[in-house]
Amino acid sequence: MPTTTRELTTGLLERAESGDDCAREELLELYRDYLRRMVAARLDRRLAPRVDPSDVVQEALADAARRMDEFLRDRPLSFSGWLRQIAVERLIDTHRRHVHSQRRSVTRESRDIGLPDDSALALSQRLVADDTSPSNHLLRQERHARLMTSLAALSPRDREVLVMRHLEQLSTAEIADALELSEGAVESRLLRALIRLRGRMESGS
Repeated sequence: MPTTTRELTTGLLERAESGDDCAREELLELYRDYLRRMVAARLDRRLAPRVDPSDVVQEALADAARRMDEFLRDRPLSFSGWLRQIAVERLIDTHRRHVHSQRRSVTRESRDIGLPDDSALALSQRLVADDTSPSNHLLRQERHARLMTSLAALSPRDREVLVMRHLEQLSTAEIADALELSEGAVESRLLRALIRLRGRMESGS
């Protein structure tokens, strides 16, 4: 019997391809909490009085339901990666509707929608708390403000994998599935991101 999200997803996709509408609904519900953690980490806190992360997730899931046939036909990404892409689209639309547009193109936004200040602070706190080995003494000792500056200076790719692990609290397998990488590649990317973060802090950039 399937026990992991990946195994459950595989079984539900097979049923959905055969025309099982219940399987489609189960697939989307399976990822609701997953998407909520993703959206909550990235939603501009200025929108808090007007927008709940669950609202954005509901829009994303409704969009995914409408586009499910297209996904099942083409399989352009892993299912979780496809859902994340749709959620990012909905986040961008939400920010456009409620926050004055900045000087970034749609293409740039689709790659990196940024990280709200309080999410960056939460990430820096978790990095300091999680980083307990003697070799990583610097990350424990640096002030959060400096760590946040260094996080902002990271490439979107490096910052994203840290957010996925430490804010969304995804497992290595879940990150690998979303990014379509091997688990070993994910671990390597996480390590490189931490090394680059440490390097920026050491250089003061």
